[in-house]
Order: sequence, then C-alpha cells, then structure tokens
Amino acid sequence: MSVGTETFEINRKYKAVTRFVPLVSLQTISAGGLHTVAVRRNGYVAATGYGTYGQCDVSSWRDIISVSAGNHHTVGLRSDGTCVACGYSGYGQCDVSGWNSICAIAAGTSHTVGLLENGTCVAVGDNTYGQCNVFDWTDIISITANSNYTVGLRVDGTIVAVGANTDGQWGAIKWGGITAVAAGGLHTIGLRSDGTCVSVGNNANNQCEVSRWNHITAIAAGNFHTVGLKEDGRVVAVGHNGYGQCNVSEWTDIIAISAGRNHTIALDRTGRVFAAGDNTYGQCSVMDFTDIKTSGI
Repeated sequence: MSVGTETFEINRKYKAVTRFVPLVSLQTISAGGLHTVAVRRNGYVAATGYGTYGQCDVSSWRDIISVSAGNHHTVGLRSDGTCVACGYSGYGQCDVSGWNSICAIAAGTSHTVGLLENGTCVAVGDNTYGQCNVFDWTDIISITANSNYTVGLRVDGTIVAVGANTDGQWGAIKWGGITAVAAGGLHTIGLRSDGTCVSVGNNANNQCEVSRWNHITAIAAGNFHTVGLKEDGRVVAVGHNGYGQCNVSEWTDIIAISAGRNHTIALDRTGRVFAAGDNTYGQCSVMDFTDIKTSGI
C-alpha cells in the first residue's frame, strides 16, 4: 500500500543491454488509506471507497499498467513510462506529470516515489521527515512507501531507507539476501529468497510475527497488519484485526496482494478481486472488479 502499502517487486532477471533495465512485476491492485484501485485488462482503472479529495477520479485514465494508492491520492503508471495522479495534493504528492522512464511507483501517506529504468529514484510530496530524499539511490530494483518513510531494495539484496524511523523501521538496512520488501505504518517486512520473512519496527499488534512463515512469494504491509502470499495461492496475515483485515485464510488461487490502512485486497488468476476489512467508505466493495489485469504480475 502506501498508506496502504504498496510492495513493488522486480523480477531478478535483467535485459542484456548497456543500461540498467529491471523487468517490473506490475502492481495492478492497490489498497490505499480508505480506497481501493485496480487496473482493468483494457488499461482503464477501477476505484472504490472514500473519494472526497478526488482520489477515485480515475475514469478518464487510459493505457495504465500499474497503480498505487496513498492515503488520499492515487498514482498511475502508463505503458510509456509516464505517470498520472489524482486526489489530495497539498504537499505536491500528485505532481508527477513531468516524470518519464518510470517502471514502478509507490504512494506513501503524502508522498510519491518513482523508480526509473536506470535504477535511480525520484520523489515528490511531503518531505518533513526526509522521506523524499531518494535522489542519490542507485541500483534500485524495488520501492515501497508508507506513512512517512520510503524503502528501496537494491539489486544485491540490501536495503536503503529514508524518512521517519520512530519505531526502528529502518532496521531493515541491516538485512541482506532480500528479494522483496514492504513498508507498513511503523514496521518493515522483508522476503528472503527461500520464502521466509523477516521484520523490524513496531510490533504492538503482532504485525511483525512472521518468523514462522514459509513458502511465501509476495508480501504486503498495512498500517498495523502484514499479509503474505504463499506458493499455493493461499494467503496468510498477522497483526491488527479489528476490522477483519486479517480474515484471508479462505482465499485461494491468489496471485497478488495489497494491504491498506485497515483493509486487505487480493487478485486471483481469473481477474477477480477479493477484499477483507474496514468497509466504512466502500473500500472493500470490489464485487464488480472482475476484469482486472493479471498479465505481467
């Protein structure tokens, strides 16, 4: 997501060219603070949930291949590497129209980060805690943003981080051998190549209790909960469950996951979206999300 934690995973195979060009595994579903967005097979975008700031005004978007939902804003990545955004932009988090050569996006609470094809990053929005200070990063293959911090995964499996470190969520910079990373509200989750997970940061709701997980292929982190996708298409979750956001054990044949503030969404192989958790604003009302893009994931 982004406040909802979006985890953008990059395939570890690279094109044999003179520049660094990661092959992105596209995020076609995204759970934000109080809304949900998804890319349809035709490149249009569906949205549901809280839309007072215009974060659900995506009906005019075209040729979208990836989306990321923040607290009150939404960002889309076009197939030509340019970006579009809507919603609250009080900190300039929607000022992405000048970006190009982007291959992945991540929306935090009030900031937006983009990964360029050359492995460097750009960012706009709230920089109170330095969460946008990513311009010196290199060899990045994955980005994730939440709350007031940003995390990047390097090609060598190490982690870089900027922004708030109030609960020790920066402890991830000590990790190695990581293949995917997810930034939660105040915690960080890492996925190892052997399918196990590591965690650091706030654990008040047991959101970091992932040491017993195995056979995991993807991870997502919400404000106070953590979600994992297993090799067999089942989903596991730990942490705050006051809204039922961890009630995902019955989901099957899942290929992608995303965690929002207090809700969780998943995409199956047929293009259907499932949701659990807080539905106060209709952010879990995804019954008509049935033609969501599954290729490239």
